[in-house]
Amino acid sequence: MKDKDIVVIISIVIVSSILSYVIASKVITTPANRQQHVPMIAQIVDQISQPSPTYFNAQSVDPTKLIYIGNNANPAPFNNQASQ
Repeated sequence: MKDKDIVVIISIVIVSSILSYVIASKVITTPANRQQHVPMIAQIVDQISQPSPTYFNAQSVDPTKLIYIGNNANPAPFNNQASQ
């Protein structure tokens, strides 16, 4: 390379970096858009309120209640050794 080529390359790098900085600061982000506002939410507390008595009451359906089908109340019907 000649000395002339190095000067041209350095000048192109300087001009392109200045131009890219100006374009980026003016076009991409304007000073008005540099601030971001976020909504505030309510603080989370460690207290639990009582549930609605419409759904949680003594007359509600209990899904954990044992359901018996038929007259056999044996909890392990297939563990009988005598039937083999």
